[in-house]
Amino acid sequence: MHGTQGPAPAATSAALAGSPAVARPGVTRLGWIGTGVMGQSMVGRLRDAGFDILLTTRSRSKAESLLERGCQWAESPAAVAAGADVVFVMVGHPSDVRGVVLGDEGVLAGAAPGAILVDHTTSAPSLAGEIDAAAAARGLWSLDAPVSGGDKGAREGTLTVMVGGADAPREALAACWAAVAGSVVACGAAGAGQRTKLVNQIAIAGGMVGMCEALLFAHRAGLDVETTLRAISGGAAGSWSLSHLAPRIVRGDFAPGFMVEHFVKDMRLALDECRRLDLPLPGLALVESLYTALLAHGRGRLGTQSLVLALAQLAGHPWPTPPAAQVS
Repeated sequence: MHGTQGPAPAATSAALAGSPAVARPGVTRLGWIGTGVMGQSMVGRLRDAGFDILLTTRSRSKAESLLERGCQWAESPAAVAAGADVVFVMVGHPSDVRGVVLGDEGVLAGAAPGAILVDHTTSAPSLAGEIDAAAAARGLWSLDAPVSGGDKGAREGTLTVMVGGADAPREALAACWAAVAGSVVACGAAGAGQRTKLVNQIAIAGGMVGMCEALLFAHRAGLDVETTLRAISGGAAGSWSLSHLAPRIVRGDFAPGFMVEHFVKDMRLALDECRRLDLPLPGLALVESLYTALLAHGRGRLGTQSLVLALAQLAGHPWPTPPAAQVS
């Protein structure tokens, strides 16, 4: 696949002629940029599926376990792209995406025409459109494809992928999606994947407050919280957060499946879009302010379930926490 002459440049990658080659283990070489909490597991699953993978990340130490499993190291995003047919990006913030994709040593500087770029980062919809146009000008396919499902979904290969961009590159990556995802949804043109993920985060934000306040009430009322969770989880109160994050709160486990600082970033992206659309969402603004309180107390790298700590402090009813080292 890599090195073949791609289609002529177009206004967007959806307008590129033809279709990219279908990704196949042992044939298609994948590139990966960013091996954080979820990226580690996703790369591992792709490697287990038989794909050769060239990767880079800000700190090589975070990639050592993957290098020991046969992945190869590259010194820059451009070097990853130069040696790969498909490049996946999963970094922290829109500024990181801009640097690793559009920078002088970024993906677009090294990729050959006909390659596919997939951005799994939750980022700004406008940036997704900008990247798509820049990729198309070089004869590359581009997809914005943020994911949902947390660390558990990444480990188990059950993530939901929300894809913005053309059908052809999404369909060409079926074998890659099969390794990491339980659901892949075509959401529309470039940027639609990012907008859909913001909808996802808005829905989660309000639910997190309800879940944490319910646990605080149960504890303050003297109920056995684990028994209470069993009682309500199968009914109308049931949710992903109640099933997966509430038990972590009860155990005093605030390790990140998804970090507070990243969730705050996502909510701020959503609020930026709300301002652009002249759409007030007071519930989202409230949740963002509560999570910002966690950032102010140095808890930005805890999991999103640590919202219960901020709410408990606000209520003057401390949550029974694990040893300080686990929540500091």
